[in-house]
Amino acid sequence: MIDVDDLRFAYAGGGFELSIPRLAVAPGEKVAVVGPSGTGKTTLLNLLSGIAVADAGRLIVDGADLGALSDKERRAFRANRIGFVFQNFALLDYLTARENILYPYRIGSGLRLDDTVRERAGVLAEACGLEGKVGRRPAALSQGEQQRVAICRALVTEPALILADEATGNLDPDTKTLILDLLFERADAADATLLAVTHDHELLSRFDRVVDFADFRAAAA
Repeated sequence: MIDVDDLRFAYAGGGFELSIPRLAVAPGEKVAVVGPSGTGKTTLLNLLSGIAVADAGRLIVDGADLGALSDKERRAFRANRIGFVFQNFALLDYLTARENILYPYRIGSGLRLDDTVRERAGVLAEACGLEGKVGRRPAALSQGEQQRVAICRALVTEPALILADEATGNLDPDTKTLILDLLFERADAADATLLAVTHDHELLSRFDRVVDFADFRAAAA
């Protein structure tokens, strides 16, 4: 599902460089990504989704060479094949929670919004404890509720790859367990790969494998 080889990326202005000599993730694998803040974990997710473009190296995701795609092609790839739970949620303030959940169907040319999709969105919202709140806009929701809307949006398309950036970071322990159960359940149902950045080491035992960014730094030293 993910094949990274000698990947290098630096932000304009310097001060930060991401270097990943090798990373491979199998289809259906559930991988936790850990490491100190500022080491590039979120940057990796942005690269895997085509939001950012590598300066050098090979980056293959679900059979697509992201370095060979145009901006338009990367946007279509992300909308159609990747579910992304952003750390800052990235909800649109002018849309209701329901409309935010269904937003990928507005921008994904290969996605078709029908009654089955709407029902799936409702089931996800209920599973995340959002029943009765999907008609509200983000400003009328708590931070935890906004995060759950973002999780529903990432899952509603049944993507091949789920990227989660601190998806459980703002949740209480009971809700954290519920959300992780949902992520795993939906990944299994869709035969999807899950790559999750987390600082919560209590969750690591549930994943198939843990990738530590400290190892990349050591390899680059």
